[in-house]
Amino acid sequence: MDTAADDVERAAEAALRPKRLDDFVGQETVRDQLSLLLGAARARGTPPDHVLLSGPPGLGKTTLAMIIAAEVEGALRLTSGPAIQHAGDLAAILSSLQEHDVLFIDEIHRLARPVEEMLYLAMEDYRVDVIVGKGPGATSIPLTLPAFTVVGATTRSGLLPAPLRDRFGFTGHLEFYQPAELEQVLRRSANLLSARLHDDAARELASRSRGTPRIANRLLRRVQDFAQVRGNGELDLAAAHGALEVFEVDRLGLDRLDRAVLHALCRRFGGGPVGLSTLAMTVGEEPETIETVAEPFLVREGLVVRTPRGRTATTAAYEHLGLAQPGEATLFG
Repeated sequence: MDTAADDVERAAEAALRPKRLDDFVGQETVRDQLSLLLGAARARGTPPDHVLLSGPPGLGKTTLAMIIAAEVEGALRLTSGPAIQHAGDLAAILSSLQEHDVLFIDEIHRLARPVEEMLYLAMEDYRVDVIVGKGPGATSIPLTLPAFTVVGATTRSGLLPAPLRDRFGFTGHLEFYQPAELEQVLRRSANLLSARLHDDAARELASRSRGTPRIANRLLRRVQDFAQVRGNGELDLAAAHGALEVFEVDRLGLDRLDRAVLHALCRRFGGGPVGLSTLAMTVGEEPETIETVAEPFLVREGLVVRTPRGRTATTAAYEHLGLAQPGEATLFG
C-alpha cells in the first residue's frame, strides 16, 4: 500500500470529522445521553465517567471520543487493544496522562489479560502497581494517576469480560444511519470540501453508503475526483453514477467484498450453510474481516442469515445477483 496516499486519505477523513457534539449528525439517543453526561461532569468540574461505545465500524466511535476530549478540554490519547501487548505498555501510557485527559482504546475487546487487570485498577482507583524486578526480589511500586476518562470502542461487545464492562459508567450502542441522516452528513462534508453537492446526487450516495458515514464520506470524495477528472466539475447525479460504477458499488451499496461473499455462498456452496472460516478462505479474507465488515450489512439487508450451522444466503441474495435459487426450476416439474 502507498503509505503517503493512505496518510492523505486519513487526513481527509479527519478533516471531515465534527469537533463538537452539536455538529454530530445522527445517533440521537447516544448523543443526548452523552450531552447529559458531559454537561453534568462540567458542572461538577470532574472528568466524565468512563464511556464504552459499541457498534459496527465507521459509525463514529472514534469521532465521539475526540468530541468527548474536546468537550472536557482534555488531551486525547489514542491507542488500540492489539497495540498494547504488555502491562508495561499500558503503564507507560497511563503515566503520561494529565488531569481530564481522555484515553481512547479502539477494539478494547482485544486487550491481553494482564493489561485488562491493570486497566481495572486504573479505571476504578486511578492508580497502577508497577512491578520492578523479577522473582523473589520483585517489588510493587504504586503509582497514583490523575483523574482521566477511558473511552473504549468495540465492534464485538459480547467478547468484553464482565469485570471490564462493569467499570464503564456509560455504554452506548451506535446504530446504522438512515438515508436522510446520511444526506445531512454528505451535505455537511461537501460544504467542508467547498463543493456543491446536487440533491439527487446526495440521495443516490446516501442510498449506497450502507448506513455508514465513513463510507458516505469516502464515496463523496470519489465523486469529487470523478467530477474533476472525467466530468464537468459538478457533483451531480451523472458524476455520482460514474464514480459508483468505477469503484464497483452497486445499487444496494454492496462492494467487491460483499458480492464475493454472496457469490461464494450462492455459487460455491449452494446457498449454505457454510462456516465462517471456510467462507473467509474462499474469498481470500480474514474471518474477522468478513464478520465485522461485510456481515453486519448483509444480515441487515436480509441477504445473509447467520445460523448455528453457518452462514446461509437468502432468496433476496439470489435475486440481487440475478441467479436462480437451487431447486427453483424443478418446483413444478
